[in-house]
Amino acid sequence: LPEGRILIARSENTIVGYVTFLYPDPLERWSEGKMKDLIELGAIEIIPKYRGGGVGKSLLRLSMQDDYFEDFIVITTEYYWHWDLKGTGLNVWEYRKIMEKMMQAGGLEYFATDDPEISSHPANCLMARIGSRVPPSSVQQFDQLRFMNRYMY
Repeated sequence: LPEGRILIARSENTIVGYVTFLYPDPLERWSEGKMKDLIELGAIEIIPKYRGGGVGKSLLRLSMQDDYFEDFIVITTEYYWHWDLKGTGLNVWEYRKIMEKMMQAGGLEYFATDDPEISSHPANCLMARIGSRVPPSSVQQFDQLRFMNRYMY
């Protein structure tokens, strides 16, 4: 994909983790605004042997050092059903805390939304980072996407 980015972490010749960025899926709310300056953290995965060592945080910190991201609102939608609860033995709240800390390392912070998938479980969340060169009109459009149902009763 033209906008796609992937960063990997490796140990010698073995990829131990990666993070991807791409435009939101056309079937999701976040693509409805057709915003050219909104990009999604599509995935971040670290192999079990390297989890807990800061690989994910390092990938996110390194990603956000790229000046490219100053022109974008970077979002991540965190759904508990994507998390490796069985493999880690953590409950949803423990795992969410880890995900929040990792995303915060990349400058992403919690944003409220009425998105039905995110609202379907209290552990799910939307996190985002607004680049320094994102115009106020894009921030306003992002806010409208976050709260599309605000006037429904």
